[in-house]
Amino acid sequence: MLKTFVTLFFLFVYSLGVHAQNHSAIKVSGSLTDDQNKPVDYASVSLVRVSDSTVVKGTLSNETGLYVFENINPGNYLVKVTSVGYTKASSQPFYVADGAPAIVVPVLIMHQGSHSLQTVTITASKPLIEHQADRVVMNVENSILAAGNSAMDILERAPGVSIDKDDNISLKGKQGVTVMVNDKLTYLSADQLATLLRSTDGNTIQSIEIITSPSAKYDAAGNSGIINIKLKQNKQSGTSGSVSVSAGVAKGVKLMDDNTINLNHKEGNLNVFGTFSHSDPSRVSDISLDRIINNNSNGLTYFDQQSHPQSYSHNNAYRLGADYETSHENTVGFSVSGYDNSSNVNNNNNTKIQSTPAGIPDSLVNTKSDQRNTNKNLAININDKLKLDTNGQELSADLDYVKYNNNTFTQYTNDFFFADGDTQHPQQVLTNRTPSNIDIRTAKIDYVKPLDKTTKLEAGVKYSNVKTDNNLQVQVLNNGNFINDTTQSNHFIYTEKITAGYLNLNKQMDNTSVQLGLRSEYTQSNGNLIGRNTVNRDYINFFPNVFINHTLDSKNELSLSYSRRIDRPGYADLNPFTYFLDPYTFIQGNAFLNPQYTDNYQASYTYNKTINVSLGYSHTSNVITFVVLTSGDKTFDTGRNLNAYNVYNMDFNTPYTITQWWSGNVDFNGFYQQYKADTLAGSRVNKSNVAFEVKATETFLFENFKGELTGDYNSANIEGVSAIKPYYGVDAGISRSFDHKKLNMKLSVSDIFDTRKFGVSSQEFSNFIFSQRSDTRVWPG
Repeated sequence: MLKTFVTLFFLFVYSLGVHAQNHSAIKVSGSLTDDQNKPVDYASVSLVRVSDSTVVKGTLSNETGLYVFENINPGNYLVKVTSVGYTKASSQPFYVADGAPAIVVPVLIMHQGSHSLQTVTITASKPLIEHQADRVVMNVENSILAAGNSAMDILERAPGVSIDKDDNISLKGKQGVTVMVNDKLTYLSADQLATLLRSTDGNTIQSIEIITSPSAKYDAAGNSGIINIKLKQNKQSGTSGSVSVSAGVAKGVKLMDDNTINLNHKEGNLNVFGTFSHSDPSRVSDISLDRIINNNSNGLTYFDQQSHPQSYSHNNAYRLGADYETSHENTVGFSVSGYDNSSNVNNNNNTKIQSTPAGIPDSLVNTKSDQRNTNKNLAININDKLKLDTNGQELSADLDYVKYNNNTFTQYTNDFFFADGDTQHPQQVLTNRTPSNIDIRTAKIDYVKPLDKTTKLEAGVKYSNVKTDNNLQVQVLNNGNFINDTTQSNHFIYTEKITAGYLNLNKQMDNTSVQLGLRSEYTQSNGNLIGRNTVNRDYINFFPNVFINHTLDSKNELSLSYSRRIDRPGYADLNPFTYFLDPYTFIQGNAFLNPQYTDNYQASYTYNKTINVSLGYSHTSNVITFVVLTSGDKTFDTGRNLNAYNVYNMDFNTPYTITQWWSGNVDFNGFYQQYKADTLAGSRVNKSNVAFEVKATETFLFENFKGELTGDYNSANIEGVSAIKPYYGVDAGISRSFDHKKLNMKLSVSDIFDTRKFGVSSQEFSNFIFSQRSDTRVWPG
């Protein structure tokens, strides 16, 4: 299969390369200034064919007022420019000859005007998906679907990204993704990260960067790569801001609202920014779990479990910061961000138990649970950046403190009945109180030194200290009083210290750039189940990486990369105690989980900086996976290390234009996956599967309207020893701009057909079928 992938890959590269050689590739560029000779940024610039006034290409001017059109065919053209607050401007016609050098259009001066723009024939913006040398960028700020959606919702629509029922994020068929916000690690488990991402309003996001082969500058954590969420920050002079208000209804349970305000002020050397958002999301789910338990002497027992959790949340998130240029060479900054969330989750769980697969059940169990959660986060950053000379030599430093507080209180009421409705066992009432605290302290220094015009050296050191404190307190109702149950309570404290250093060497050689890097991380960890046992770890690892990019011509690029990565077990996954979800289901951690290591190889081809095709192979040793096992009549979920996980993948991404007002982007990711284990619960494991994911976005542009339609399909795949069922969904949105684009109204609907249903099954070590349908549809309220 790998040989087939390689053959197809190079045939595709060759055919596109031959096609490219039959067309000329001429660049047209220019710049914009105002009456005061200051650059005009983010103006809408159109390249127009003189013969029929057709808009050939559109773009935006950058921060310095510069605009560029690549790959222009011979002909007569002129440039037209529009920008809010300025009158229209046009260049004189000019001729682009075949084989001519780059064309530089004379500077266009934009005059401030008091009259409004009547019609804008084209809206130029960054494409939704951009392919850069070492990453894929999703420009969220240009998408309608940012309105009313959280960072988690938007991530599900990013190329190559998928999210399972437990909020684990996968990239190109591989779990172990590291998520960063503004280039800073979150250091969170899957459920804690999900809380953070669901608290992050989509309207505050500028872009999402997907980096599958990170350099040594980044932490080595994340087997499949890094997802970096870049938040908006306006650096234009003066005071500016925006307000976003949205509302909707999910399954009629409750009106949901999502409101965000952004403010920014820049004066002289000082830039101050702030964001506040409030949302009231709610969610209704239908969960089905069918299990068959072999009790040996008692034969088979069949469990049919149905539950219907409803959650209601109140989320508040904030971000405040400032940057100050103390001199032309030095900039200092700080930021404070966080969230304060609360939620209630009510669930009614009914379980039928019988000795035959059909007919009247032998007994029934009804479990009612009422859960109340409070989640708080505070993150403080202080940073300094010093330019040591005019050649690019820089020194930067960051200090971070992050604190997470989670407090969960749940009351369970279990009623046991015979099939005729008579009571089988006395009612059982118990409570779980789970305060959880995470403290994170990091410090890092990065240094950049150009050795000559084509060579750059990067080096840095980093220290991080993480402490988690989880205290599960269980009480049982006995004769009208709640008493402590020490057999189900536990107190787990985990600390992890990582000391790291790295070197990066970047070299440009004609049309080829090479990056070589090496990172070392020394890890010290301690897991302490108070009064029971302690597990200490102490190890050092080295992580090399290589990235080579070769430009064949102005349209064709090839790149090759290799990197070694690590994924350490999550803090909660190491807690060896048992956490009951109901009388027959529990979760159990594993204090002896080892880190998993991945070697990633990738070859990529990019045509015209738009069409991208890549081939990849990764080998993960000691792969961490979660398996469902049985103990008596109970089923439990726990973590295990398997020997290996191999993935071969092929990814294809391309934008396309159907008409002047209709364009789109499609991403296809196909992969072959294989899990191996010499022994797991006394058996050998060798499971493989071919799977694929497809995501498409259609964009419709009119004078003041913009529409967007997205769809995704995920085929059946495997995760450890479990089989994942296919799932798919469709989302849509439309926006209308008013008052020179100062006001935008957006309407979006998520999961229009209510099809995003997650299902998983296994017959390896326990026989179960699990399905979960969460109503993710959000309709305007």
